[in-house]
Amino acid sequence: MRIDGLSLDFFRNYVHLDAAFDPNINVIYGDNAQGKTNLLEAVAYLSGVSHRARYDRELIQFGVDHAFLKGHVFARERDFLLEAELHRGARRVLRSNGVKLKNGGELSGIFQSVLFCPEDLYLIREGAAARRGFLDDCICQLRPRYALALAEYKRLHEHKTRILRDSEEKPSLLDALDEFSMSMAKAGALLIHYRAHFIKRLCQAAPAIHGDFSGGRERLTLCYETVSTVTDPEAGPQVIFQQLLQHQEEHRAAEIASRQCLSGPHKDDLLVEIDGQAAKSYASQGQTRTAALSLKLAAREIFQQDTGEYPVLLLDDVLSELDPRRQEFVLNRIRGGQVFITCCEDDRLPQLLGGRIFHVKNGTVR
Repeated sequence: MRIDGLSLDFFRNYVHLDAAFDPNINVIYGDNAQGKTNLLEAVAYLSGVSHRARYDRELIQFGVDHAFLKGHVFARERDFLLEAELHRGARRVLRSNGVKLKNGGELSGIFQSVLFCPEDLYLIREGAAARRGFLDDCICQLRPRYALALAEYKRLHEHKTRILRDSEEKPSLLDALDEFSMSMAKAGALLIHYRAHFIKRLCQAAPAIHGDFSGGRERLTLCYETVSTVTDPEAGPQVIFQQLLQHQEEHRAAEIASRQCLSGPHKDDLLVEIDGQAAKSYASQGQTRTAALSLKLAAREIFQQDTGEYPVLLLDDVLSELDPRRQEFVLNRIRGGQVFITCCEDDRLPQLLGGRIFHVKNGTVR
């Protein structure tokens, strides 16, 4: 799996870009705030993932109403032309080989990517939302059914939250509460089922990578934390559905009193421990970076196992902050697929890595 070429118009700070990429290593270097990360973001967007923007309008250049992305992709032994049209105040339009797609999940079914960036330190250090986001991004690319269930769950959660919030002034809104709770339990059961099976595979892959990364000095463990009434998260969705309903019924009065959704997989967490201690609280900067990168490289291996192809790996300003031994480990670990690596102007990595080298300055690439 690879992206051979990328065209951008009015995306972030790129007025226009046409770039052709190496099938193996692509090094993108330049000073800060020149557009290196924006280039990786564009590649990730064509895999159905946007790691920095909550809304598409954030990706459109200031003073412009539209942005366009076009990627020439080779995947599943076929060539694809993936296109995205972004509009202010209107829905985006996605196409594959000229055929309109329904959603980003269909992009993910064609082209996958795994991104690691400095913000991924929050994957370990911050609250559960960061780790849920990591799980969601990965599973959405592998399981279109999960992507649909996640979108439905978010929609239902927003509506139920509005009902609870406004019910004090309009008590009649509570007449619809049980219906929304049941629908959320149905969608939520799928989320828990898929998350549990993905985390099981992470538990098989990530600790070994982390052990190699740390020279065998540290032990990484992962644990899925979900709704307390769910006795077996790997069970079938129908079993989980009944257990979620039970939990919602038990918390119905509390939700009405607090006017918040207290029950459901929107509170799930992936617990990360290093040598038996919570990484969130006790890990050093180096341990945090190693653990986060181990999770991302483990996800890359899972993608390869499922699809037979490595996803495109996007490393944003990561290697420059590692010592030479850890740099060597990462470079050896990423052999076999297409990789994009960004680094700063004065970094030696472009000369060390080879491949195709791009210099980014003020939204232009040379």
